[in-house]
Amino acid sequence: MRFLIVGTGRVGLRTARSVRDSGHDVAVVEVDREAARQARDEGLEVIEGDGALETTLQGADLSAVEGIAALTSDLNANLAACAIADQYDCRTVMRIDEDYREGIYRKHVDVVDEVVHPERLGAILARNALVGGNSRAIADVELNLNVVEFTITEDAPMRGYTLRELELPGPARLIAFGPADEPLDLPQADQTLSPGDRLVVLADSERLDDVRSIVVGDTTNRARGDV
Repeated sequence: MRFLIVGTGRVGLRTARSVRDSGHDVAVVEVDREAARQARDEGLEVIEGDGALETTLQGADLSAVEGIAALTSDLNANLAACAIADQYDCRTVMRIDEDYREGIYRKHVDVVDEVVHPERLGAILARNALVGGNSRAIADVELNLNVVEFTITEDAPMRGYTLRELELPGPARLIAFGPADEPLDLPQADQTLSPGDRLVVLADSERLDDVRSIVVGDTTNRARGDV
């Protein structure tokens, strides 16, 4: 799938790298010429121009874009980019600059599908908000060590099993469990896995496909952009 990142500051650039490394086609929009050059030096596709203008975003072929993340430091520019992209049926993710604004945008702004506060969440969660899916990275602990949240689906192989029966591959460890619509907590062996339940696993990045296959039974997530 193709995704578009507006803004190549610290958060935008890291998010673009993360989306690209997930196996997706990604382009960035940047108005500053020097910042655009730096993004090109990293091998990213760059559309130069103001991401708050429809003419600029049309240069990225919005009809082929699955989702757009407006991650500049300008709140008005981010909202404008999302409003434009929404007209093309793109998934929209908007960066905000204050926690208190989050509820306002979630409740009242229909053109924004997700809001992120990067100073609190980090680029990896901006990527998750943009791409979606039934597994999402929570943190990169080390270069090859990830904390990942998986959501049980109707088709998950482990649906109906207890946590005691869950056998994760290699050194992977279950570190938290959350029934659907309830907070995460320490896992208990007799808890049963049902659709919507969430498991948080610490695993080596090279074994994530194996963990995903066991937990959610979906080995195609990497192509769709999950971790």
